[in-house]
Order: sequence, then C-alpha cells, then structure tokens
Amino acid sequence: MSRVLPAAVPRATARDVSRARRAPSSPSVRGGRNVRSSHLAASASRASSTVSMTTTTTRRRAVNGAGVVAAAASASSLDAAPSDATSFFSPSKINLFLRVVRRRDDGYHDLASLFHVIDLGDDMKFALSSSTTRDTLVCDDDTIPLDDSNLVIKALNLWREKTGSEQRFWVELKKNVPHGAGLGGGSGNAATAMWAANDLCGKPASEADLLLWSGDIGSDISVFFSTGAAYCTGRGEIVEDVDPPLPLDTPILLVKPNVGLSTPAIFKALDLDGRSAEDPLGLLEKIKAEGPKDSICVNDLEAPAFSKLPELLELKKRLKADGGDGVKSVFMSGSGSTIVQIGDDDVPGFVADDDALFRAKTRLITRKKGEWYAPSPFLEVK
Repeated sequence: MSRVLPAAVPRATARDVSRARRAPSSPSVRGGRNVRSSHLAASASRASSTVSMTTTTTRRRAVNGAGVVAAAASASSLDAAPSDATSFFSPSKINLFLRVVRRRDDGYHDLASLFHVIDLGDDMKFALSSSTTRDTLVCDDDTIPLDDSNLVIKALNLWREKTGSEQRFWVELKKNVPHGAGLGGGSGNAATAMWAANDLCGKPASEADLLLWSGDIGSDISVFFSTGAAYCTGRGEIVEDVDPPLPLDTPILLVKPNVGLSTPAIFKALDLDGRSAEDPLGLLEKIKAEGPKDSICVNDLEAPAFSKLPELLELKKRLKADGGDGVKSVFMSGSGSTIVQIGDDDVPGFVADDDALFRAKTRLITRKKGEWYAPSPFLEVK
C-alpha cells in the first residue's frame, strides 16, 4: 500500500515505519488477493496513533435510516470485529487531467477528466448484522460523521433500495486518506461499501448495476467501478474504461498541506473564462502517446483553489523546482488540496522538514472484473 509518512513523526522514525512489512489484517479476505492493512495515520492530530491504533479515541455508533445514534464505545471496540468480518481495501483516486466543460442548468458542472485509482486507501471490514433496523459503523477518526450523512451508510441504503434486500451490516473504517484532499477517499469508502454488501450477499447486482446506481449519491463514486483507469464525463458518473496511461510501477508522491478545500466552494469560485482551451479528448490521446506532462495534466480547478489557498500554488512551484530528474509532471488532484508529483517519489527536503505536510508514496492500481482492488505490489518490501 502507499507509504504514508506521518507529519508529526521525526524523519528517521517516519522512514523506518514506512518500510514496515504489511501483514494480512484478517484471515477472511475478498478481491482475489490478500488485502493488507497497514496504512499509517496521516495527519498530525493522529500521528501518535501510528504505532498503536488502540490508543486513539474512537467511536462506535449504530445508525438507522434516520441517523439515530444508538451506542458509543472506545478504541477497544474498534478492534472487537465480529469473528466473520471480511477485509476490503478502500482505495482513493487522482485526476491526471480535469477539464470543466460547462456549468449546467441544475447548478452542477459537466466535467471531462482522466481518473486513476491509486493505492493510498482506507482499511474496511464488513460483516452481516443480525439487526433488522440499523447498520453499525465503527471509525477510528472522530471527525467522521457516523449517521446517515456518511457516504458509507448512504451507499448501504442505496444498495438495499435497489436490490430489495433488508440485510444490515457491521462496518469498521480505519481512515488513512486525508479529508478535503481531492483524492475521493469518502467516495472510495462508498464504492467499497456497495461492493462489499453485494459480495457478502451473493452478488444480487451486477458490476454494471453498481456503477449505474452509485451516481445517485456522488459524482466520484462511479469511477471505482471502472477497472482503475477511466475517462469520466457528465458530473463524473459517466465512466469509460481506458488503458492505464503510464506503467503501474511509476513512482508517485502526494503532498498536502494541513488545510482542506471544499469542493462546492472551489466550483463556486471557478471563472469559466479562465479555463484551459485544451480539448479533453485531445488530452486523452496526448497522455496515451506522450505520458504525463505539465502541458497535459491540466486542472481547471487549480486557479480557484490557488486563489483560496495561495500556499498550495507555492507548494506546487517548490515541488517542480526541487523535484528529481525523473519528475514528469506536478499538478493538483480534483478540487484540492493534494499536489501530485509523477515520476519520482523521493520526498524533497523542504517537504520532509515540514511537519504540517501530509506526504505519501503511492502507485496506480487496477482491478480485474469480478475482483475488488488490492494494494500495489510495486510498494511491497522485499
């Protein structure tokens, strides 16, 4: 999985921890390969829990369709998974380019973007619940809402609505993907929840069904039902599988300040007259032929993001200036605030010295039809 270097850990410690071998998190695993659970907590506020998650204050809540809190517990409850709980890897994504095509009458924007799933992800466990009225969601991050506003609960409710099932679930979520990052961590959780529910209940819905339904609750969820690389249009819910535009072992470094950005706020600040003039299909052909370049990895949301968070522009400039010879492109993912460096995942000194920056080494990942995502083998410790 992605090597996350915790912000508040001294560099030597962070480097040592990031090289730890990954071990299976559960004897019960789905997705064609063992799902390894060793992502490290990535924010400064959670750095002290990197070695032992049991020291972190967590919550356990059972929620029904109205979002009623039924119970609360401490971190010890997080470890008390049902004996039959099954582990699923919940990935995130980057946008290799993102063009805003137009503003729609319904207030949304039509996009044209090349998405790719990456192996920075959260760890999730699922089990069938004996409850007939509620799901139980357990999370190690106390900033995550656990009522029906959570995309995991929305995804499970949607799956039940579409399939007619009344099955309820126990879900454990261990967060590694930062919030407000433009990486689609919550969307990946929702997609993983739909996949897991369907898998554990005998697959009453097809993959095509899951892809189609997922657009009802979010714009970025559908991409996870691609095979990993996808050209997405509409709000992002129209998904076309494409071949990966670069080798899966290509080094990628993610760097994010300790401030997130609101997607609605970024779109509201977007000046349509300031967009790139590049044709999205032309960009798709160029990246297939030439690989990632700064002239290809354009993002129309960079300008409004940089206007709201000037330090993000400075971060991009410094990564471009200080990056190694292998760096091919540096750009912002989604609506920010993560800056992506393609071609070299060595951490520049200014990043390593700044405890406020999240940083993670990652790789592109794909999946086979009928299987869910697993961490990249190219970050395994030999």
